[in-house]
This record gives sequence, structure tokens and C-alpha cells, in this order.
Amino acid sequence: MPGNGLWRTKSIEQSIADTDEPDTRLRKDLTAWDLTVFGVAVVIGAGIFTLTASTAGNIAGPSVSLAFVLAAIACALAALCYAEFASTVPVAGSAYTFSYATFGEFAAWIIGWDLVLEFAVGSAAVAKGWSAYLQTTLGLFGLDVKTEVGDGVKFDWGAVLLVGVLTVLLVIGTKLSSRVSAVITAIKVAVVLLVIVLGISYINADNYSPFIPPAAGEADAGSGLEQSLFSLATGYSGSTYGVLGMLAAASIVFFAFIGFDVVATTAEETKNPQKAVPRGILGSLAIVTVLYVAVTLVITGMVPYEKLKTQPDGTRATLASAFSDNGVDWAATVISVGALAGLTTVVMVLMLGQSRVLFAMSRDGLLPRNLAKTGSHGTPTRITIIIGALVAVAAGFFPAGKLEEMVNVGTLFAFSLVSAGVLVLRKTRPDLPRGFRVPLVPLVPILAILACLWLMLNLTALTWVRFLAWMALGVVVYFIYSRRNSVLGKTGYAPVEPEPVIKHGEEPGI
Repeated sequence: MPGNGLWRTKSIEQSIADTDEPDTRLRKDLTAWDLTVFGVAVVIGAGIFTLTASTAGNIAGPSVSLAFVLAAIACALAALCYAEFASTVPVAGSAYTFSYATFGEFAAWIIGWDLVLEFAVGSAAVAKGWSAYLQTTLGLFGLDVKTEVGDGVKFDWGAVLLVGVLTVLLVIGTKLSSRVSAVITAIKVAVVLLVIVLGISYINADNYSPFIPPAAGEADAGSGLEQSLFSLATGYSGSTYGVLGMLAAASIVFFAFIGFDVVATTAEETKNPQKAVPRGILGSLAIVTVLYVAVTLVITGMVPYEKLKTQPDGTRATLASAFSDNGVDWAATVISVGALAGLTTVVMVLMLGQSRVLFAMSRDGLLPRNLAKTGSHGTPTRITIIIGALVAVAAGFFPAGKLEEMVNVGTLFAFSLVSAGVLVLRKTRPDLPRGFRVPLVPLVPILAILACLWLMLNLTALTWVRFLAWMALGVVVYFIYSRRNSVLGKTGYAPVEPEPVIKHGEEPGI
């Protein structure tokens, strides 16, 4: 039964039935390989090119590789939960759709609103980074061109150009986007492999000692709202380096893994989602984890970690810094080109994920229904264009600022809710056929929730204030518009005839 008011739920059967509506039908073109490419494309980006070196120098030393492992474990626990949900409910919308089926409409709206922080804000921030790398790359080839122009009001034409081109690609079709993403991803993976292979020959084992540097005493963790929520609550400010430094680094490098959940948003466009989506999610996460750990081991082995600290003028160390320190200056050019390619696919896949979440919300009436209509290419054209315009404005006219933590808190909140949703759906709908099942339930989902909560506690209190303000705005929008226009609220949906008997292990009838 749908339920009443805020907690009315949309049945799994109805969610699947909605995918066959002629006006809002998405084309099923994607395979497990396409999904793996999307996952690798969005995760290998700014994190591996900039975050690895600076986090090693400022917080963790050589143990940054362990920090990446810890962050990967937290992501893997959540990934298992995403895989089960996506194989059970192969519908666009990811965490939004999953929450609608388990916690009800209000929670679904909140998580959909929350995902804007991850996808749209993340797209704008990374587009700004892409533009900066474009300027650097042009400079390496002798072209002194500024990508941000204007006095007073700055206009970043580089970021707007990127968003415009990617919007066109996403409108034309998801399969084409996947092919473009595959080519660019191959380039940046090749650059990462070059870093690993070339860097091995410059490793000095002495640089690994001590692997976990001794704690450097109380860190400048800020005061008031600038300190982590954990510090604000306990009065303990933590330390740089040491075991606590390594744990703090895990919360920071988590940003480097953000995006693998985008794979779940494309479930409705996948030919065999019961098998392909779990393979795409887990496969992409495994690949990037191996590459991240290898890169961190190479970089911290090439130079003493002290040389990777952020400079007094704010300049952060990058992968290129380690090679320049060893006299391999030509590598800086290659790495810059690789970073440019890497950020291109990150922006594209984040915009893809955002469009699919808003598509699902529009189809349910929580946003204007006419936005959910698909064009001749089988993609949600109107939503894609609107998202492209909004991201272009944000990237073109607003400074990137410290958006990483805002993206982190939104993503971790979504991960926690999806993990809890697995427990709820196992209890309420044990009859559903599941193409993939999370092992060791309830242990794995509970561990996923605890891991995400721990990482969230290490984000600043100011980030939490901004997050709660954004969520409050979402609540206002829901009660002013979404609750009154909800398709489920207006009609309760015509009941979908279930199969007479659905036994565990049977193929879903879709």
C-alpha cells in the first residue's frame, strides 16, 4: 500500500512499470563495460592528480596510502548496498528511487535534493578546476591565454565551454557519451600508469621511514565552526600525522572516490541491469582503488613527504611536484594533459547522474512532469539542457571555494540512507528477486553506515551548518510544490498486478 502523507511509499512494481511509459522511456543501450567505464571516468579525476600529494605532505605522510584503503573500504561497503538496490530496482534515480520504495516520499525528496550537492555542485566545482588546468596546459605549449576574464565580475569561459560541449553530448545519447568517456578515460588511465611505471625507478625506500610519521602535536584545526564536528563535540582537536592523522586523511581523500554511485543512476538504461550494474559499480571501484594506492606509494617513495607540504602562498603539491623534484620536468606536461582529460569525464558523468536523478523526480511529479519527457535520442533532453545551463552559470560566474566538503557530506548522507534501505527492504520485501545480494546482512550495511558517519564527523561544523541550511530549503520546496503535485499523492497509482508467486532466485519479470 502506498501509505499516507509524508511516508507514502512507491512500490517496486510501480517504479519498474513507470519505465515503460512511452513519453518518458529511456533507451537501454549500456553494458557492464559501459558502466565500469563511467565509474572509472568519474572517480579518476582531480583527486588522483592533486589530492594524493598534498594530503601526504600535510596530514598523513607515507601512510596516505592506508588512508586511501580505509576510504575505499567505506566506499566498498556502501557499494555493495548500492549494487543490491540497483539490481533489485533497475530504475533511474539511484538513492532517490531506492528511498522512495523504503522510507517514503519525504525521505526520497530529501535524498534527491541532497544529491544536487554531489552532482550539480560537484560538476561546477570540477569544471572550474578543468578551466584552470586548461590555462596551465595552454601555457605549457606557449599560449598565454587566461580562461577567466573580466574586472570585478569574473567570467570563466573555459568552464562554460566545457559544460556546453558536454551538455550537447549528453543530449545526443548516453551511448555516445559512454564512447567519448571511454576514449578520454583510456588517456588518463595511461597517464596514471605512466606515473606509476616511471616513478618506480625514482623510489628511495628511506622515504617510507617512518611509514606512519609520529604525531606532530596539536594541529591548527581551526576554532568554532571551522573545526571538525568531532572536535567541536569532544573538545579534542586531533593531530597532524600519527594514527589520528591517517584517519583524518581518510575523511579528506574520500572526495577522490566520489562518483562511483553515478553508475546506479543509469540502471534504467542498462541492457541487463541485474548483472551489469553490480559489476559496473564494484569493478570500477576495484580498479580505481588499486591505481590510487599504487600512485600514493610511488609519490611518497619518490620524495620525502615533508617536500609535499602546501607552500606558505597556498600552492599545493601535485603529482608533477614529485617528478619536478627529481628533475623529470617533461612529466609535468604529460600529467597536466592527463589531468585535463580526467576532469573532462568527471564533469560529464556527474552531469549525467544529476540529470537522471531529476528525471526520476520529475516523472513522480515532485518536480514539473513535463521535464521528464525524453527526446528523439531517448534522453531527458529538457532536464539535461536545464542542468547544463545551471552548471554553466555556477561555473562561469561563481568562485569554486571550498566545495569539496559540501559534496562529501551530501554523498555520505546518501550512502548511509541507501545502506539502511537494504536492511528495510530485506525485511519488508524478502520476496523480491535480487540480481545481487549483499553478503553478511545485517553486518555489512551496519558497518557501511558507521563508516560513513565517522567520515561525516570529520567534516567541519561549518559544512554541517551549510548542509542543514540546504536541506531546510529543500523541505520548504517540498511542502510548497512537491507534496501537492506528487503523482503518488494525487492518484495513489493504479495497483500493479504482482506475479502470483515470486521465489528467491527467479529472474525478474521485466
